Amino acid sequence: MNKPDTVKPGTGTLKVPGATLHYEKRGSGPVLLLIPGGAGDAGLYEGMAADLAVRYTVVSYDPRGLSRSPLDGPLTDQRVEVWSDDAYRLLELVSPHELAYVLGSSSGAIVALDLLARHPERLRRVVAHEPPLLEVLDDPAPHRALFAEVREVFRAEGVGAAMGRFSAGLGERPAERATELPPELREMAPRMHANLPVFLEHMLCPFTATVPDVAALRRVADRLVPAVGRDSRGQEPLSGPAVRLAELLGTEVVEFPGGHVGCTEHPKEFAELLLAVLG
Repeated sequence: MNKPDTVKPGTGTLKVPGATLHYEKRGSGPVLLLIPGGAGDAGLYEGMAADLAVRYTVVSYDPRGLSRSPLDGPLTDQRVEVWSDDAYRLLELVSPHELAYVLGSSSGAIVALDLLARHPERLRRVVAHEPPLLEVLDDPAPHRALFAEVREVFRAEGVGAAMGRFSAGLGERPAERATELPPELREMAPRMHANLPVFLEHMLCPFTATVPDVAALRRVADRLVPAVGRDSRGQEPLSGPAVRLAELLGTEVVEFPGGHVGCTEHPKEFAELLLAVLG
């Protein structure tokens, strides 16, 4: 894969009902929309965007209420269908006459699945990397309780304690969280930290409680690639839903390098496999 010189993306804004979205765009070819997860924004995919831009017009954005995408009104619990509508409106802007490709990671994968279920006519292929859709698991109750506890810890003790409980609940050791950020993510880090209260209070529980439209997804299962991280196979609330979704839809799971945020841990390898999966 020939990698172009790193080029800063072009940026723009899109007014949507209730918010203004900041988006970034680079490359040429069919549109590949990258939907970030958690407290991340468009910068989450910076490490692999140039590689993807060899073949695609790569578009990512800051979801509403995060980073550079302000809300018009007060912050409330976020709804997957609203974020999915945002993604649809962005596709209408950047790819009005051509089917698009989508990668969603974590909560971004939940959005990508809702987008595919409701607007399959706009999409050629969707890769949903570890959507934490607890309700498709055989026993979601313990994971639902963990996420609710994380939110309560945030309310009582703040971000640091909540993220510590989150990591411990997922079975991560502190050393696994202490790695230095790669250079391409350092610019995003302060924005991501500022977004964590939004994620912990207004996204974590409502997004993970979403029930996907399996019937609608089954009709377009040939366009969907459920994906997991090689290193997060044992983390049931993260990798389990993608595996279960593949079973329900009669399709195969693709294993990507790294863990839940493999796109930042191994961006080159992740991009290489993504290009192969997208065809």
